[in-house]
Amino acid sequence: MSVTKRPEAREYYTYADYAAWDDDFRCELIDGVVYDMSAPSIAHQEVSIEITTQLRTYLRGKKCRVFAAPFDVRLNPNANDDIVVQPDISVVCDEKKLENGKHCIGAPDFIIEILSPSTSRKDKVLKSKRYFDAGVREYWIIDPEDMTTTVLMREEDNYTYLSYEGDAEIPVSIFDDCTIDMKLVFPPPPEEDTEELI
Repeated sequence: MSVTKRPEAREYYTYADYAAWDDDFRCELIDGVVYDMSAPSIAHQEVSIEITTQLRTYLRGKKCRVFAAPFDVRLNPNANDDIVVQPDISVVCDEKKLENGKHCIGAPDFIIEILSPSTSRKDKVLKSKRYFDAGVREYWIIDPEDMTTTVLMREEDNYTYLSYEGDAEIPVSIFDDCTIDMKLVFPPPPEEDTEELI
């Protein structure tokens, strides 16, 4: 079966279209609209790797699993199936959502998005509402430039917002005893060697 990087321009696509595209074409679908994805920056990668490492260490031996992008999440497979996102970090606690061995079918329990200038509005506005509607229990938005973290926790029909700055230790609310040490995520810059050369 042949694949294409992207079919002819249309106003609306579904997961069936998405699945036929070449893996080299990185994008997300939100309400059937295609959003191209650029390669992450070094700062973005460092934040993602550190948080994924902390979560993987905490989750070792537990039923929940952590995944880093690129990892497809089909948020509404039983409805229009027109939302396919690649969160920077996802934690999935329901193994049934991973049974096809390819991607997550349904909402992860915990999602983290790491902002970049090109994704800021999408992560803060578009994805926030779709994640809430799909049932994501906790959603973090991390800004590497400002070193801030916004935590959204689902409580019945609303998200509760908390904001953290810099090197805080941030609890992951869906777990009883898990915190992310932001001092390791945003380490201080190395001190300059002020010793004069002789």
